[in-house]
Amino acid sequence: MPRTRHSAPARASRRNRHRGVRSPVTGPYLPQLNTRLDFFDNVVASTAEYLREVWPQELESISFEVAALPAELSSPAGVDRWKVIPSERRIILYRLPIQRLTKLHRNDEWHRRAVIESCVFRAVAEMLGKDPWELAPGRFMHF
Repeated sequence: MPRTRHSAPARASRRNRHRGVRSPVTGPYLPQLNTRLDFFDNVVASTAEYLREVWPQELESISFEVAALPAELSSPAGVDRWKVIPSERRIILYRLPIQRLTKLHRNDEWHRRAVIESCVFRAVAEMLGKDPWELAPGRFMHF
């Protein structure tokens, strides 16, 4: 008696152990994962871009940099959140002290963003010799 072959359902694709670049872990239908580092970098970049639009001449040649920690952790005032180097026209923001040492009354994305933006504003104000509230003229008048 002859055997009947059961037809198996066709697979969408076979596993290929020798393919080059693999697809992302999240797949094509899920958003890419954002890490704390990505979030911090994006907030610093967008805040710096906003300030450059408001103060184009003053911030034209200023370099914004992100570092994990300051080189010197022993300061009498505590751990620095940023460093301003006027001679080199550089502002260095320290990610870990800003993210981990700041006490938030509500730990959500909006409050984390506000803390990072306030550090960028205060560092730029220190560089320009202004008050941080002067950097965004008219922005907070509706309150």
